[in-house]
Amino acid sequence: MVTVKPISTSRSDLRKFVKFGVDLYRDNPCYVPPLRTDDINTLTPSKNPAFDFCEAQSFMAYRDGKPVGRITGIINSVENERCNSRSMRFGFLDFIDDAEVADALFKAAGDWGRSKGMDSIVGPLGFTDMDHEGMLTFGYDEVGTMATIYNYPYYVDHMKRMGFEKEAEWHEFRMVVPPEVPEKYTRIAEIVKRRNNLRVLKYTSRKRVKKEYGEALFNLINEAYDKLYGYCPLTPRQIQYYIKMYLGILNLELLTLIVDEKDQLVGVGISIQSFSAALQKSRGRLFPFGWWHLLRALRGKSDGVDLLLIAVKPEYQNRGVNALLFTDLIPYFNKNHFKFAESNPELADNAKVQEQWQYFETRQHRRRCTWRKPL
Repeated sequence: MVTVKPISTSRSDLRKFVKFGVDLYRDNPCYVPPLRTDDINTLTPSKNPAFDFCEAQSFMAYRDGKPVGRITGIINSVENERCNSRSMRFGFLDFIDDAEVADALFKAAGDWGRSKGMDSIVGPLGFTDMDHEGMLTFGYDEVGTMATIYNYPYYVDHMKRMGFEKEAEWHEFRMVVPPEVPEKYTRIAEIVKRRNNLRVLKYTSRKRVKKEYGEALFNLINEAYDKLYGYCPLTPRQIQYYIKMYLGILNLELLTLIVDEKDQLVGVGISIQSFSAALQKSRGRLFPFGWWHLLRALRGKSDGVDLLLIAVKPEYQNRGVNALLFTDLIPYFNKNHFKFAESNPELADNAKVQEQWQYFETRQHRRRCTWRKPL
């Protein structure tokens, strides 16, 4: 018999919740665990500013006293207001291959959502677009990234069995880092700079980046991503949270800022060396020795680079600004000995974004989607 229990937001309960998600993939060579403290903080109201406008409740399923599944129900009130909807999200979904377990988890989450007045459930999604999203539907034999969800193929079978239907879909690409900037990118970049009076900014001081462009960077993300599926604008408190989280660890050679003649930010490209191997070796733990693997990755001991995000001001989109970004980044990719780059998820219907890979040796190696069902 399966029993489902609500999980409190105490550190001890959340540690068990996060640990189950890692242990389920213990012997899977393609699974990349999260940094456990990050997931715990994401689910802790006092740590995650998204709780200013979100509610959440996590559940764990047990059989004979042993954990066999987990799920988190999330209600994002801002997105519901923007979309005039009453949807709840589900995230942090993991379970053994067992229909009784899957059904029990979604019943518990759905009952909670209905008690809050929700009429549909969609996911996997996090609190906001800055969290992991999308269930893997293709590419199970590919090593994941720190920014993506990994799941077993049987998850898809259970979603279909339970009556969920696909909603949004994302594609992911793996590119070979070229030894030099593609000639067409170089030509386009020069034209874009001249026509739009743009220039590239690079920094060597994280403190200066935070001070001069930290808020502008995340405000640009809000503006550029505003119309994308599931996007919820970052609040000032969230912006400060992510400035502290990300800008303090970035290799600044992998951060490209594009500004106009008035030094206003019009484009940004943020890449980070791959932490996949380091997280696998550490199993998502910092201690006792996980920090060493992560530190090596932070210092560039990695073959790959993750393209975390590219954001361009709407009025500059479709003007070739992306060529300017990659003309700057590719030499630094080579300097850091990166052999391949991961695009991370891109909405399948966003053809303009996917066109930017046409000058690279590229393969689409993963797909993922969200699922929706009435409550």
